[in-house]
Amino acid sequence: MKKIWLDSYPPGIPAEVEFRAAGSLVDLLARSCARYRDRRAFVSMGAHLTYAGLDRLSRDFGASLEHELGLRQGERIAIMLPNILQYPVALFGALRAGLTVVNVNPLYTATELGRQLADCGARAIVVLENFAHTLEKALGADTGLHVITTQLGDLFPPTKRALVNVVVKHVKRMVPRWRIAHAMPLREALARGRRHALTDVEVRPEDLAFLQYTGGTTGRPKGAMLTHRNVAANVEQTIAWIGSALTPGEETVVTALPLYHIFALTANLFVFVRLGGTNLLIANPRDLTAFVATLTKSRFTAITGVNTLYGALLDAPGFAAVCAARRGTLKIAVAGGMAVQRAIAERWQAATGIPLIEGYGLTEASPNVCCNRFDAREFSGTVGLPLPSTEVAILDERGNDAPLGELGEICVRGPQVMQGYWNAPEETAKTFTAEGWLRTGDLGRMDARGYVSFHDRRKDVIVVSGFKAYPVEIEEVARSHPGVADAGAVGVPDARSGESVMLYVVRRDPGLTAEALLEHCARHLTAYKLPRRIEFRAQLPKTPIGKVSRRELREEAIRAHG
Repeated sequence: MKKIWLDSYPPGIPAEVEFRAAGSLVDLLARSCARYRDRRAFVSMGAHLTYAGLDRLSRDFGASLEHELGLRQGERIAIMLPNILQYPVALFGALRAGLTVVNVNPLYTATELGRQLADCGARAIVVLENFAHTLEKALGADTGLHVITTQLGDLFPPTKRALVNVVVKHVKRMVPRWRIAHAMPLREALARGRRHALTDVEVRPEDLAFLQYTGGTTGRPKGAMLTHRNVAANVEQTIAWIGSALTPGEETVVTALPLYHIFALTANLFVFVRLGGTNLLIANPRDLTAFVATLTKSRFTAITGVNTLYGALLDAPGFAAVCAARRGTLKIAVAGGMAVQRAIAERWQAATGIPLIEGYGLTEASPNVCCNRFDAREFSGTVGLPLPSTEVAILDERGNDAPLGELGEICVRGPQVMQGYWNAPEETAKTFTAEGWLRTGDLGRMDARGYVSFHDRRKDVIVVSGFKAYPVEIEEVARSHPGVADAGAVGVPDARSGESVMLYVVRRDPGLTAEALLEHCARHLTAYKLPRRIEFRAQLPKTPIGKVSRRELREEAIRAHG
């Protein structure tokens, strides 16, 4: 195929990158720790971790996993942490020990957590105490999982550590009661690991680095198998695309998107560690007062986010002053995860003086596939050009190339594309074409310059503030209520979150209320998956084979509420 997008590349950006020389993610860390030892790698709540500190603590943690817990290369470890200093320590410690990391949303219900732990076969989990009660429920009588718990301030200096942990637990009461008899505190794990040498595990580029859970294009979440080479290649592709927009060893990125999400994991953590940059960790971006206060005190040069995050910041009191202070020093603002609204993009540029650079990606591609040029002067309304060493095709329903400008399925090939879904060979086979194209399930167009425009999703995944909610899962939970006979979940446009969940229900119990059903759903689903609207119907439209027709429901919902 002719790579027409190459003619639209900025000067100096290569068509291909030499990703094989990058080695593994462990190699990436080692190079940055050696080169930037005294520079701050991560900052959280006024405390920081240098590259030397990250090197030392991740070594200790990896040694503890090996010698104290007896974990072996290739086994899975779950990490259930928000954006705090413990996350990169646990992540790199696990990777250095040759383990495969399974990122877990800390806001999962016990049902969701138990399902993911069972599917991936995790041998251990690192969890913030604030969420240990959920883990306790998910474990039930299962005592075979090694549990490492941490308190919010565990990696802060001693005085601050004691103060923060007391306030979180006893003043703000943010830690519900929990009891897991065999749990080991993180600080004890680090101390134990310090007594051992970290085994020189040979971590190869083809080894699995992550089981990153996603719904793919539909259905219950599945583990996308991402190797060290997949993610390291995507880091090199992204850095090649950034070009001279950022300077190694000098940048600070605002990391408000959760690191357990593939967008921030690659675009913030790995890219900026590779660049010797500083990640400014925001544990709770919904607390806009504290978020803006942190930005006021920080000399950040880059930020990533989704449309809703940028919109919330623009509306937040005090953010105008932050924009004025950073004007001329803020270099890039990257948007992804969900479609960017032009109104938000225009407001952002007016406030900060720089455009939002929108990109496109998906978990199965580690995730970055396309991005707009970093020398763009304004928001383009597209998701940009395919990255170096990336091929994008727009295929019609027969699997042939769609004419330029015509709608088709966005398909991807490149070194960042996953190996498949964990223990799901049938799903994997359906996701790839015979020619090796990853079928994204997203509809889009490519113009004559090679710019890709995202149009819609072929399947029914609902994207709420960049997070995927799966109709099958939501409907299963709704149908598990004894008062529900049938249910259909669809996404409807939402000015704040891009989309929200609407649930159509056929009652079995005439007395069932929307409030009672929502309460039931909240026990099994994370907040972003919860229905914003519930409508009771006598019957639901069905396909010829008896499935709920979500297409018809979505059309009705958009007519009524969109």
